[in-house]
Amino acid sequence: MTRTHKPLALLGTPAGKSPPGHTATSLPTLAESAAYITGLGKSTAAEVLQACRDSGRVAIQPRCGVGGHLEMMNLLTTLEADAHPDILTLTIDSHTRLKRFEEALRTLNRHPADLNGYPLVAHGWQRGRELNESVTAPLEIRHGSPDARRLFDVSVASGITSFEGGGISYNLPYSKAVPLAESLGAWQDVDRRCGELADHGVIVDRELFGTLTAVLVPPSISLAISVIEAVLAARAGVRCISIAYPQGGHLAQDVAALRCIPALAERYLPTGTQVHAVLHEFMGVFPRQRGNAEDLIFYGALVARLGGASKLITKTYQEAYGIPDTRANVEGLRLADRANSPLLGFLTAEETRIATEMELILSEVGDLVDTLLERTNLIEAAVDAFDQGTLDIPFSASRYARSDIIPRRDAEGAIRYLSTGSLPFSTANRNRNDKLLKARPDVEAGLGSLLAGLTGDINYFRTVFQESDETAVTSDGPATK
Repeated sequence: MTRTHKPLALLGTPAGKSPPGHTATSLPTLAESAAYITGLGKSTAAEVLQACRDSGRVAIQPRCGVGGHLEMMNLLTTLEADAHPDILTLTIDSHTRLKRFEEALRTLNRHPADLNGYPLVAHGWQRGRELNESVTAPLEIRHGSPDARRLFDVSVASGITSFEGGGISYNLPYSKAVPLAESLGAWQDVDRRCGELADHGVIVDRELFGTLTAVLVPPSISLAISVIEAVLAARAGVRCISIAYPQGGHLAQDVAALRCIPALAERYLPTGTQVHAVLHEFMGVFPRQRGNAEDLIFYGALVARLGGASKLITKTYQEAYGIPDTRANVEGLRLADRANSPLLGFLTAEETRIATEMELILSEVGDLVDTLLERTNLIEAAVDAFDQGTLDIPFSASRYARSDIIPRRDAEGAIRYLSTGSLPFSTANRNRNDKLLKARPDVEAGLGSLLAGLTGDINYFRTVFQESDETAVTSDGPATK
């Protein structure tokens, strides 16, 4: 028999008791939430990240989120029991991300399985605490909201110590009509709350979504936008910042991008800010055959290790077919964690090539952000830059980004700029991109060739594995039609 809960009111009374003086719908004060977090007796996300970096291993974290409360609790406890991730995730549903809290509540009460994540605001902070207390690993909120203030407040009341997103990275890739000034202002409020929590002795890890649109994102675009969000966060009082980068698929370029993160932190952020590099395993078109997908998962974990990442967000062999089941998530976590083996300490990368890539990335990031950071009002500067195209992201859903830049892979698979649009790159940096792309004979300017080329670049790893569209997957592994 399936257990069910009676219908909830928004932020209504879940299982458990409210602290004295609280109604079912009120939130604890920041001081009360900080005291709860301190009294939990478990490490915060910031403490876990620092411990992993100090020990030389990469923290492992899955993506996971379902609508029902019991189902979410079972998912978290199963992942912890079977795979022992360092940090666990609450992926939030789309209604909550867009502040459609009543719709999230109606769907939760009607059919929770219709939600594509956990509606934390609808469930309420007491249920959030139930989830938190059911596992020993700290929790992170992953979502995609341009205005996450209410979600953040409920998360903190739940005792959650890591919160992903930013005013650019959680707007332009996802939303069509949210002005940048609004989203950047909303995220400044979140970051100020993190500063207040730090004053109460609780450090919240603020992870920035440098992944952006996740497909063919040039490293310097990813890192430049993270620098802007990181500077804004640090100025608002954030003490721990994780800068996430999406695996592009070229070993030297990806390792270089990860190694650029501490260099950029030293260049642009206040001394004493805790900064961590995070790698998202490849978020483009995934191989369909199980063995190929698992090879890519392990490869991504090795990139994270070689790049000095503090954390890896994992993938599963079911990635090409939709939302993975619990068993696939467990196996993806276990596989990725094997890259932490001390037996792999002999692994090295081509250091000269990595140094060359780092030089190019750091130079391009400087071209993109140095002038902006000189302005007194950084939010206004960022809004103006996107309006003028001097900041841009590829394939954006938003009317507030031009999406004039066109990325392509070079002959070795590294992501370069076929068109830089209005980005303020130096002549030397433009010429280097042109030269690297000209070494690939099939890069042409014609529209038909461009569309075909972009499609091929997006399908990069399926091409590497020489997969066709006739490959299917079963619960036991791949099968060919």
